[in-house]
Amino acid sequence: MAIYSPFSAKELVPQEEKLEVAKHKSQLFIGIPKETSYQERRICLTPDAVSSLVSHGHRVMVEAGAGIHSSFSDADYSQAGAEVTNDTKKVFSCPIILKVEPPTLEEISWMNLEAILISAIQLKTQKKAYFEALNAKKITALAFEFIKDDDGSYPAVKSLSEIAGTASVLIAAELMINNHDGKGLLFGNITGVPPTEVVILGAGTVAEYAVRTAISLGANVKVFDNSITKLRRLQNALNQRIFTSTIHDKALLKALRRCDVAIGAMRGKNRTPIVVTETMVEYMKKGAVIVDVSIDSGGCFETSEITTHEQPTFIKNNVIHYCVPNIPSRYSKTASLSISNILSPILINIADDGGIETAIRCDMGLKHGIYSYHGILTNKPIADWFDLDHRDINLLVF
Repeated sequence: MAIYSPFSAKELVPQEEKLEVAKHKSQLFIGIPKETSYQERRICLTPDAVSSLVSHGHRVMVEAGAGIHSSFSDADYSQAGAEVTNDTKKVFSCPIILKVEPPTLEEISWMNLEAILISAIQLKTQKKAYFEALNAKKITALAFEFIKDDDGSYPAVKSLSEIAGTASVLIAAELMINNHDGKGLLFGNITGVPPTEVVILGAGTVAEYAVRTAISLGANVKVFDNSITKLRRLQNALNQRIFTSTIHDKALLKALRRCDVAIGAMRGKNRTPIVVTETMVEYMKKGAVIVDVSIDSGGCFETSEITTHEQPTFIKNNVIHYCVPNIPSRYSKTASLSISNILSPILINIADDGGIETAIRCDMGLKHGIYSYHGILTNKPIADWFDLDHRDINLLVF
């Protein structure tokens, strides 16, 4: 009786051992142009990060003046080993471009074919033409906000959210002492004086760091969110009990009527839901402060209107409103240090893996950051948003 074997006769013959092909390090040539977007003051790499990359054998070209708003001079970058130039097009001709804000269509036209772009994407302000321009140049593009860490979190988003959350309380503290508009109150808890009452909408990373900062200054904090899971995670992260509640109009209105500061830190899939109506704002104290961190996605206060860093506030219903998008840019040096700490290890790993092609095969978190691969759109939510064709990145890179 014949015995069935799942192997062929050839497969049963001893085969040659196949060893893994060793990775060959590649040299990166990185261009860092000056940011031209309105109110953008950050830069992707600090001089220390540039020095680290140069010491690993990489080249970095920086446009003159790119780091001025983050308190980094051209001399700092030159001493770190970067090539500093006034020629913008020369910087954009580098094989790898690092930007905080996504490039304009004109800037994309200056880039080389098959270039690599690492920047934020700012999806809600983008247009279809942007992705068509990337396709025409066959550019491989990665977005900060899409890159994942080993634990599945989004490091760039979390880091900038920490800054925005902390800053929202510090900004409110400034506005409360304003002699013309604020009530002349010190944010905190002084003996014999009632503590500052703070209401925070949302329970994500922005809210967590706003709560931490407010509590450290001695304020009473109330947090509202419709996710019990997020509220529980927040309580556990703080290691102390604070007032938390799901969003009910009656409870929220009661808290808003008593509060000195209200911070909007909510997010939605598309537009941030409006949680506080204009009628609720009318019941707030005269001189109370609203800081709507969610304004870049619509805002969660009905009375919110986008303002600028130059004219950051307006008064409506006797309440001071601060509704500046991109709060981290106000603290440009801190934000630049934060972004640089995330990007510099990623760049070194890309080089150690032998380039972007190998790196995205080895690093799933980095692969998740790609939304354009050689000009082919690979992100389904983006494709659905702009009604564009897309391909699964896993079918292109395996």
